[in-house]
Amino acid sequence: MSAFEIVRRTHVDADPGRVHGLINDLHRWQGWSPWEGLDPVLEREYSGPDMGVGAHYAWSGNRKAGQGSMEITSSNPEEIGIRLSFVKPWKATNQVTFELTPAAGGTDVAWRMNGEQMGLGALVGRIIPMDRLMGGDFERGLARLKTLAES
Repeated sequence: MSAFEIVRRTHVDADPGRVHGLINDLHRWQGWSPWEGLDPVLEREYSGPDMGVGAHYAWSGNRKAGQGSMEITSSNPEEIGIRLSFVKPWKATNQVTFELTPAAGGTDVAWRMNGEQMGLGALVGRIIPMDRLMGGDFERGLARLKTLAES
């Protein structure tokens, strides 16, 4: 087993409430998620409340998109917590946190994911760290979130 953490940060020239709304409503992720477009016929299912704690999103797609789900587990103006569960291409459950800090002219955003790599994933992680595997995705997602929030 091998623990990992991925963290990327950006500054968004928008009110923290606007940024919070784009993350706290899982329907809005289609506008900024770095994984949008991996499967043009991705199957999506939303359940629970429209936003906030208990909001749930499940997807199933091609090999690139895989299969899994997200559920918002905590939400306040400064932080949104999400349980991210993958079914395919590998099984894993990770904790995702978005930290929103008011800053001069806008909001500082930190996107953090913590988890454990087990089995084959732990072996691959010794060769290619999770930060290197997924860090670029987080950077693309934050850039898209920034563009959307500032528009």
